[in-house]
Amino acid sequence: MKTETKKIVAKTGNEAAAYAMKQINPDVVAAYPITPSTEIIQIFSKYVADGEVDTEFIPVESEHSAISVCIGASASGARVMTATSSQGLALMHEILYIASSLRLPIVMIVGNRALSGPINIHCDHSDTMGSRDSGWIQIYCENANEVYHTIINAVKISEKVNLPCMVTMDGFIVTHGMENVLLLEDEEVREFLGKREPLYSILDVKNPITVGPLALYDYYMEHKRSQLEAILKSKKIIDEVFEEYNRKFELNIPSFIEEYFLDDAEIAVIAMSSAAGTLKEAVDLLREKGERVGILKLKITRPFPYEILRKKLENVKVAGVMDRAETFSTMGGPVSIEVKAALYPAIKKPVIQSFMFGLGGREFSLDDAFKVFDILKKIKKENKIEEEFIYIGLRE
Repeated sequence: MKTETKKIVAKTGNEAAAYAMKQINPDVVAAYPITPSTEIIQIFSKYVADGEVDTEFIPVESEHSAISVCIGASASGARVMTATSSQGLALMHEILYIASSLRLPIVMIVGNRALSGPINIHCDHSDTMGSRDSGWIQIYCENANEVYHTIINAVKISEKVNLPCMVTMDGFIVTHGMENVLLLEDEEVREFLGKREPLYSILDVKNPITVGPLALYDYYMEHKRSQLEAILKSKKIIDEVFEEYNRKFELNIPSFIEEYFLDDAEIAVIAMSSAAGTLKEAVDLLREKGERVGILKLKITRPFPYEILRKKLENVKVAGVMDRAETFSTMGGPVSIEVKAALYPAIKKPVIQSFMFGLGGREFSLDDAFKVFDILKKIKKENKIEEEFIYIGLRE
Protein backbone atom coordinates (compact mmCIF):
# COMPACT_ATOMS: atom_id res chain seq x y z
CA MET A 1 0.00 0.00 0.00
CA LYS A 2 1.78 3.13 -1.20
CA THR A 3 1.86 6.28 0.90
CA GLU A 4 1.37 8.34 -2.27
CA THR A 5 -2.10 6.86 -2.67
CA LYS A 6 -3.22 7.82 0.82
CA LYS A 7 -5.34 10.85 1.60
CA ILE A 8 -3.54 13.83 3.15
CA VAL A 9 -5.80 16.38 4.85
CA ALA A 10 -5.32 19.42 7.07
CA LYS A 11 -6.42 18.76 10.66
CA THR A 12 -5.67 20.09 14.10
CA GLY A 13 -4.38 17.66 16.70
CA ASN A 14 -7.83 17.53 18.31
CA GLU A 15 -9.50 16.89 14.95
CA ALA A 16 -6.97 14.18 14.11
CA ALA A 17 -7.57 12.51 17.47
CA ALA A 18 -11.35 12.60 17.07
CA TYR A 19 -11.07 11.20 13.53
CA ALA A 20 -8.87 8.35 14.76
CA MET A 21 -11.50 7.63 17.41
CA LYS A 22 -14.21 7.57 14.73
CA GLN A 23 -12.25 5.05 12.69
CA ILE A 24 -11.47 2.95 15.77
CA ASN A 25 -15.20 2.97 16.65
CA PRO A 26 -14.73 2.19 20.37
CA ASP A 27 -17.49 0.41 22.28
CA VAL A 28 -17.59 3.00 25.07
CA VAL A 29 -16.39 6.60 25.45
CA ALA A 30 -16.90 8.40 28.77
CA ALA A 31 -15.64 11.95 29.18
CA TYR A 32 -16.01 15.36 30.80
CA PRO A 33 -14.97 18.54 28.94
CA ILE A 34 -11.83 20.50 29.79
CA THR A 35 -9.68 22.90 27.77
CA PRO A 36 -7.81 22.21 25.52
CA SER A 37 -9.01 18.64 24.91
CA THR A 38 -12.77 19.46 24.96
CA GLU A 39 -12.88 19.61 21.17
CA ILE A 40 -11.86 15.95 20.83
CA ILE A 41 -15.00 14.76 22.58
CA GLN A 42 -17.13 17.53 21.07
CA ILE A 43 -16.24 16.38 17.54
CA PHE A 44 -16.56 12.71 18.45
CA SER A 45 -20.02 13.28 19.99
CA LYS A 46 -21.15 14.56 16.57
CA TYR A 47 -19.98 11.30 15.00
CA VAL A 48 -22.11 9.53 17.62
CA ALA A 49 -25.14 11.77 16.98
CA ASP A 50 -24.82 11.30 13.21
CA GLY A 51 -24.70 7.53 13.56
CA GLU A 52 -21.17 7.24 12.13
CA VAL A 53 -20.01 5.06 15.05
CA ASP A 54 -21.65 2.42 17.25
CA THR A 55 -20.12 3.84 20.44
CA GLU A 56 -22.00 4.11 23.72
CA PHE A 57 -21.13 7.72 24.58
CA ILE A 58 -21.47 8.51 28.27
CA PRO A 59 -21.20 12.19 29.29
CA VAL A 60 -20.48 12.33 33.02
CA GLU A 61 -20.32 14.98 35.75
CA SER A 62 -16.55 14.88 36.36
CA GLU A 63 -13.29 13.37 35.16
CA HIS A 64 -13.25 11.13 38.24
CA SER A 65 -16.51 9.64 37.01
CA ALA A 66 -15.26 9.44 33.42
CA ILE A 67 -12.31 7.22 34.26
CA SER A 68 -14.45 5.19 36.67
CA VAL A 69 -16.93 4.48 33.85
CA CYS A 70 -14.00 3.53 31.60
CA ILE A 71 -12.82 1.01 34.19
CA GLY A 72 -16.22 -0.63 34.47
CA ALA A 73 -16.64 -0.78 30.70
CA SER A 74 -13.15 -2.15 30.09
CA ALA A 75 -13.63 -4.79 32.79
CA SER A 76 -16.72 -5.94 30.92
CA GLY A 77 -14.62 -6.51 27.78
CA ALA A 78 -15.38 -3.29 25.89
CA ARG A 79 -12.94 -1.24 23.81
CA VAL A 80 -12.78 2.02 25.79
CA MET A 81 -11.43 5.53 25.21
CA THR A 82 -11.53 8.95 26.88
CA ALA A 83 -9.79 12.34 26.74
CA THR A 84 -8.80 15.00 29.24
CA SER A 85 -6.25 17.65 30.27
CA SER A 86 -4.58 19.19 33.31
CA GLN A 87 -6.87 19.42 36.35
CA GLY A 88 -9.11 16.80 34.75
CA LEU A 89 -6.26 14.31 34.73
CA ALA A 90 -5.36 15.34 38.27
CA LEU A 91 -8.95 14.62 39.36
CA MET A 92 -8.60 11.14 37.83
CA HIS A 93 -5.38 10.49 39.73
CA GLU A 94 -6.51 7.96 42.34
CA ILE A 95 -8.45 5.99 39.72
CA LEU A 96 -5.52 5.84 37.28
CA TYR A 97 -3.78 3.44 39.66
CA ILE A 98 -6.85 1.22 39.88
CA ALA A 99 -7.10 0.99 36.07
CA SER A 100 -3.47 -0.09 35.74
CA SER A 101 -3.50 -2.48 38.68
CA LEU A 102 -6.60 -4.19 37.27
CA ARG A 103 -4.65 -4.50 33.98
CA LEU A 104 -7.44 -2.83 32.01
CA PRO A 105 -6.79 -1.58 28.48
CA ILE A 106 -8.06 2.00 28.21
CA VAL A 107 -6.74 4.64 25.80
CA MET A 108 -6.78 8.21 27.09
CA ILE A 109 -5.88 11.18 24.87
CA VAL A 110 -4.39 14.08 26.82
CA GLY A 111 -4.01 17.65 25.60
CA ASN A 112 -1.10 18.66 27.80
CA ARG A 113 -1.85 21.72 29.94
CA ALA A 114 -0.22 23.30 32.98
CA LEU A 115 -1.57 22.41 36.39
CA SER A 116 -2.86 25.26 38.56
CA GLY A 117 -1.79 27.41 40.30
CA PRO A 118 -1.67 29.98 39.16
CA ILE A 119 -4.53 29.21 36.79
CA ASN A 120 -3.22 28.55 33.30
CA ILE A 121 -4.82 26.85 30.29
CA HIS A 122 -1.72 26.60 28.12
CA CYS A 123 0.78 23.84 27.54
CA ASP A 124 3.29 22.22 29.73
CA HIS A 125 3.76 18.61 30.82
CA SER A 126 3.05 18.97 34.55
CA ASP A 127 -0.28 17.12 34.17
CA THR A 128 0.99 13.88 32.61
CA MET A 129 4.34 14.00 34.41
CA GLY A 130 2.33 14.08 37.63
CA SER A 131 0.79 10.77 36.58
CA ARG A 132 3.94 9.17 35.21
CA ASP A 133 4.23 6.55 37.95
CA SER A 134 0.59 5.45 37.86
CA GLY A 135 1.29 2.33 35.77
CA TRP A 136 0.04 3.73 32.45
CA ILE A 137 2.03 3.62 29.23
CA GLN A 138 2.80 7.26 28.25
CA ILE A 139 3.36 8.34 24.64
CA TYR A 140 4.21 11.98 23.71
CA CYS A 141 3.43 13.11 20.13
CA GLU A 142 5.20 15.85 18.15
CA ASN A 143 2.44 16.82 15.71
CA ALA A 144 -1.11 16.07 14.53
CA ASN A 145 -0.03 13.33 12.12
CA GLU A 146 1.83 11.52 14.88
CA VAL A 147 -1.20 11.92 17.16
CA TYR A 148 -3.50 10.27 14.62
CA HIS A 149 -1.30 7.24 13.92
CA THR A 150 -0.16 6.81 17.52
CA ILE A 151 -3.73 6.64 18.84
CA ILE A 152 -4.48 3.73 16.49
CA ASN A 153 -1.32 1.93 17.62
CA ALA A 154 -2.09 2.70 21.27
CA VAL A 155 -5.38 0.80 21.11
CA LYS A 156 -3.64 -2.34 19.85
CA ILE A 157 -0.75 -2.01 22.33
CA SER A 158 -3.07 -1.42 25.26
CA GLU A 159 -5.21 -4.45 24.44
CA LYS A 160 -2.24 -6.75 23.75
CA VAL A 161 -0.44 -5.93 27.02
CA ASN A 162 -3.60 -5.34 29.08
CA LEU A 163 -2.41 -2.00 30.35
CA PRO A 164 -3.93 1.48 30.02
CA CYS A 165 -2.20 3.98 27.75
CA MET A 166 -2.05 7.80 27.52
CA VAL A 167 -1.39 9.46 24.17
CA THR A 168 -0.44 13.10 24.70
CA MET A 169 -0.03 16.22 22.59
CA ASP A 170 0.94 19.78 23.49
CA GLY A 171 -2.09 21.88 24.41
CA PHE A 172 -2.98 24.56 21.81
CA ILE A 173 0.38 24.10 20.04
CA VAL A 174 -0.73 20.74 18.63
CA THR A 175 -4.35 20.41 19.83
CA HIS A 176 -5.34 23.57 17.93
CA GLY A 177 -2.54 23.80 15.35
CA MET A 178 -3.49 22.85 11.77
CA GLU A 179 -1.10 20.38 10.08
CA ASN A 180 -1.04 17.76 7.34
CA VAL A 181 -2.34 14.37 8.45
CA LEU A 182 -2.06 11.26 6.32
CA LEU A 183 -5.25 9.27 6.82
CA LEU A 184 -5.96 5.57 6.45
CA GLU A 185 -9.30 4.22 5.33
CA ASP A 186 -11.84 3.22 8.00
CA GLU A 187 -11.69 -0.46 7.06
CA GLU A 188 -7.86 -0.43 7.16
CA VAL A 189 -7.89 0.85 10.73
CA ARG A 190 -10.55 -1.61 11.86
CA GLU A 191 -8.85 -4.56 10.14
CA PHE A 192 -5.53 -3.64 11.78
CA LEU A 193 -7.12 -3.50 15.23
CA GLY A 194 -9.56 -6.38 14.93
CA LYS A 195 -11.94 -7.12 17.80
CA ARG A 196 -10.81 -6.82 21.39
CA GLU A 197 -10.32 -10.26 22.93
CA PRO A 198 -10.46 -9.65 26.70
CA LEU A 199 -8.79 -12.03 29.13
CA TYR A 200 -11.93 -11.91 31.24
CA SER A 201 -15.24 -10.10 31.57
CA ILE A 202 -17.17 -9.21 34.68
CA LEU A 203 -20.32 -9.95 32.64
CA ASP A 204 -19.29 -13.58 32.05
CA VAL A 205 -21.44 -15.22 34.71
CA LYS A 206 -20.19 -18.71 33.79
CA ASN A 207 -16.62 -17.73 34.67
CA PRO A 208 -16.94 -15.39 37.66
CA ILE A 209 -13.93 -13.42 38.87
CA THR A 210 -13.12 -11.23 41.84
CA VAL A 211 -12.35 -7.58 41.06
CA GLY A 212 -10.89 -5.09 43.52
CA PRO A 213 -10.07 -7.40 46.46
CA LEU A 214 -8.27 -6.32 49.62
CA ALA A 215 -4.56 -7.18 49.47
CA LEU A 216 -2.49 -6.17 52.49
CA TYR A 217 1.10 -7.08 53.35
CA ASP A 218 0.43 -10.70 52.49
CA TYR A 219 -0.20 -10.14 48.73
CA TYR A 220 0.17 -6.43 47.81
CA MET A 221 3.89 -6.66 47.10
CA GLU A 222 3.49 -9.68 44.81
CA HIS A 223 0.70 -7.85 43.00
CA LYS A 224 2.94 -4.85 42.28
CA ARG A 225 5.80 -7.08 41.12
CA SER A 226 3.50 -8.84 38.67
CA GLN A 227 2.24 -5.45 37.45
CA LEU A 228 5.86 -4.45 36.81
CA GLU A 229 6.34 -7.67 34.84
CA ALA A 230 3.59 -6.54 32.47
CA ILE A 231 5.31 -3.18 31.95
CA LEU A 232 8.63 -4.93 31.30
CA LYS A 233 7.06 -7.21 28.68
CA SER A 234 5.24 -4.29 27.06
CA LYS A 235 8.50 -2.95 25.58
CA LYS A 236 8.74 -5.80 23.09
CA ILE A 237 5.06 -5.60 22.18
CA ILE A 238 5.18 -1.82 21.67
CA ASP A 239 7.98 -2.24 19.14
CA GLU A 240 6.18 -5.14 17.45
CA VAL A 241 2.92 -3.20 17.05
CA PHE A 242 4.60 -0.12 15.56
CA GLU A 243 6.69 -2.34 13.25
CA GLU A 244 3.58 -4.17 12.05
CA TYR A 245 1.76 -0.87 11.45
CA ASN A 246 4.65 0.74 9.58
CA ARG A 247 5.18 -2.38 7.46
CA LYS A 248 1.49 -2.77 6.64
CA PHE A 249 0.90 0.86 5.67
CA GLU A 250 4.44 1.75 4.50
CA LEU A 251 4.85 4.44 7.13
CA ASN A 252 7.61 5.42 9.53
CA ILE A 253 5.86 6.29 12.78
CA PRO A 254 8.43 6.19 15.63
CA SER A 255 7.86 4.01 18.67
CA PHE A 256 10.16 4.74 21.63
CA ILE A 257 12.48 7.31 20.06
CA GLU A 258 13.17 9.12 16.81
CA GLU A 259 16.75 9.91 15.76
CA TYR A 260 17.50 13.12 13.86
CA PHE A 261 21.10 13.43 12.63
CA LEU A 262 22.20 11.53 15.72
CA ASP A 263 24.64 9.08 14.06
CA ASP A 264 27.69 11.35 14.06
CA ALA A 265 26.46 14.01 16.51
CA GLU A 266 28.91 15.28 19.13
CA ILE A 267 26.19 17.45 20.67
CA ALA A 268 22.62 16.22 21.02
CA VAL A 269 19.38 17.42 22.54
CA ILE A 270 16.83 15.03 24.04
CA ALA A 271 13.36 16.49 23.63
CA MET A 272 9.71 15.44 23.53
CA SER A 273 6.56 16.58 21.76
CA SER A 274 6.33 19.77 19.67
CA ALA A 275 9.65 21.21 20.90
CA ALA A 276 11.40 18.45 18.95
CA GLY A 277 10.13 20.05 15.73
CA THR A 278 11.63 23.45 16.62
CA LEU A 279 14.93 21.83 17.57
CA LYS A 280 15.02 19.88 14.27
CA GLU A 281 14.83 23.19 12.41
CA ALA A 282 17.79 24.48 14.43
CA VAL A 283 19.72 21.28 13.68
CA ASP A 284 19.09 21.72 9.93
CA LEU A 285 20.55 25.24 10.02
CA LEU A 286 23.51 24.29 12.21
CA ARG A 287 24.29 21.29 10.01
CA GLU A 288 24.53 23.66 7.03
CA LYS A 289 27.41 25.28 8.92
CA GLY A 290 29.05 21.89 9.39
CA GLU A 291 28.21 21.49 13.07
CA ARG A 292 27.76 17.91 14.28
CA VAL A 293 24.52 18.32 16.22
CA GLY A 294 21.48 16.07 16.46
CA ILE A 295 18.22 15.29 18.21
CA LEU A 296 16.97 12.27 20.11
CA LYS A 297 13.19 12.65 20.30
CA LEU A 298 11.90 10.74 23.30
CA LYS A 299 8.39 9.57 22.46
CA ILE A 300 7.60 7.00 25.14
CA THR A 301 8.49 7.67 28.77
CA ARG A 302 6.61 4.75 30.35
CA PRO A 303 8.09 2.25 30.03
CA PHE A 304 11.32 4.28 30.02
CA PRO A 305 13.65 3.16 27.18
CA TYR A 306 16.90 3.41 29.15
CA GLU A 307 18.59 0.67 27.10
CA ILE A 308 18.03 2.61 23.88
CA LEU A 309 19.33 5.86 25.37
CA ARG A 310 22.53 4.18 26.61
CA LYS A 311 23.23 2.83 23.14
CA LYS A 312 22.22 5.87 21.08
CA LEU A 313 24.08 8.41 23.24
CA GLU A 314 27.32 6.48 23.84
CA ASN A 315 29.27 8.53 21.25
CA VAL A 316 27.71 11.91 22.09
CA LYS A 317 30.03 14.29 24.00
CA VAL A 318 27.42 16.67 25.46
CA ALA A 319 23.64 16.28 25.64
CA GLY A 320 20.92 18.65 26.76
CA VAL A 321 17.62 17.37 28.14
CA MET A 322 14.52 19.51 27.67
CA ASP A 323 11.84 19.44 30.36
CA ARG A 324 8.44 21.10 30.22
CA ALA A 325 7.52 20.31 33.84
CA GLU A 326 9.15 21.29 37.14
CA THR A 327 9.81 18.71 39.86
CA PHE A 328 10.90 21.18 42.56
CA SER A 329 13.52 18.60 43.47
CA THR A 330 16.23 21.23 42.79
CA MET A 331 17.71 18.68 40.34
CA GLY A 332 15.90 19.76 37.18
CA GLY A 333 12.84 18.33 35.43
CA PRO A 334 11.58 14.73 35.52
CA VAL A 335 12.96 13.72 32.12
CA SER A 336 16.47 15.01 32.78
CA ILE A 337 16.59 13.27 36.15
CA GLU A 338 15.55 9.98 34.54
CA VAL A 339 17.98 10.37 31.65
CA LYS A 340 20.84 10.97 34.10
CA ALA A 341 19.79 7.89 36.08
CA ALA A 342 19.53 5.83 32.90
CA LEU A 343 23.03 6.80 31.74
CA TYR A 344 24.77 6.56 35.12
CA PRO A 345 25.80 2.86 34.72
CA ALA A 346 26.99 3.42 31.12
CA ILE A 347 30.76 3.37 30.55
CA LYS A 348 30.55 5.81 27.62
CA LYS A 349 28.09 8.63 28.18
CA PRO A 350 27.68 12.33 27.47
CA VAL A 351 27.87 15.20 29.93
CA ILE A 352 24.23 16.08 30.63
CA GLN A 353 22.83 19.60 30.96
CA SER A 354 19.23 19.99 32.13
CA PHE A 355 17.00 22.66 30.59
CA MET A 356 13.56 23.91 31.65
CA PHE A 357 11.40 25.62 29.05
CA GLY A 358 7.87 26.43 27.94
CA LEU A 359 6.11 26.32 31.32
CA GLY A 360 2.49 27.48 31.15
CA GLY A 361 2.69 27.86 27.38
CA ARG A 362 5.77 30.16 27.25
CA GLU A 363 6.89 30.17 23.61
CA PHE A 364 9.89 28.06 22.68
CA SER A 365 11.30 29.81 19.62
CA LEU A 366 13.99 28.98 17.10
CA ASP A 367 16.23 31.53 18.85
CA ASP A 368 15.67 29.60 22.09
CA ALA A 369 16.70 26.39 20.33
CA PHE A 370 19.92 28.06 19.11
CA LYS A 371 20.56 29.26 22.68
CA VAL A 372 20.31 25.65 23.91
CA PHE A 373 22.89 24.53 21.36
CA ASP A 374 25.15 27.54 22.18
CA ILE A 375 25.17 26.54 25.85
CA LEU A 376 25.96 22.92 24.97
CA LYS A 377 28.79 24.00 22.65
CA LYS A 378 30.28 26.09 25.50
CA ILE A 379 30.07 23.10 27.86
CA LYS A 380 31.85 20.94 25.28
CA LYS A 381 34.57 23.56 24.80
CA GLU A 382 35.16 24.21 28.50
CA ASN A 383 34.40 20.65 29.63
CA LYS A 384 32.35 21.78 32.61
CA ILE A 385 28.76 22.48 33.69
CA GLU A 386 28.19 25.66 35.66
CA GLU A 387 24.53 25.21 36.59
CA GLU A 388 22.59 22.04 37.49
CA PHE A 389 19.66 23.24 35.37
CA ILE A 390 19.02 26.25 33.15
CA TYR A 391 15.70 27.97 32.44
CA ILE A 392 15.29 28.92 28.77
CA GLY A 393 13.06 31.91 27.93
CA LEU A 394 12.77 33.08 31.55
CA ARG A 395 12.09 36.79 32.11
CA GLU A 396 14.58 37.77 34.83
